[in-house]
Amino acid sequence: MTIMTETSTPTTAIRFAMGATSLGALLVATSGRGVCAILMGDDADSLVGALRRRFPAARLIEGGAQAEALAARVAGAIETPSRGLDLPLDIRGTAFQRRVWEALCEIPTGTTSSYAEIARRIGAPGAVRAVAQACAANPVAVAVPCHRVVRSDGALSGYRWGAGRKRVLLTREAEA
Repeated sequence: MTIMTETSTPTTAIRFAMGATSLGALLVATSGRGVCAILMGDDADSLVGALRRRFPAARLIEGGAQAEALAARVAGAIETPSRGLDLPLDIRGTAFQRRVWEALCEIPTGTTSSYAEIARRIGAPGAVRAVAQACAANPVAVAVPCHRVVRSDGALSGYRWGAGRKRVLLTREAEA
């Protein structure tokens, strides 16, 4: 997995494909370097709008065999987590966000970790809220598994793509 550390967004073309899962609509977008967005939601139009807002300077191109194959692969991993999902990623964030996202990728499928555990793991034990904010900023649902982070008491907390989706993802992973 490659996580870019720049905060700028690409100004080149971004190719994307839509898909459908049992959790709703899915959008997978790629830059020339890798997957730059995996978005989940209730409808395709809102996901395309979110992609436009994330990459306002990019030329968005829908479709293409590679983008369609990636969307199908991500949809398959959502439905059957045992398939795994190892993708080249081109996600931009601060150095702190990158450390959080890398730590999230180390959480094994079927398990969870708390925000406090992630903060300790990255050497910033007092940064629990900042860890939660980095999770909320994650632009690649399921590829960087922020859904595996829960409160210290084990309770589910917020999820960028909806708490209901988080609950289903965790249940599927636990059963895998």
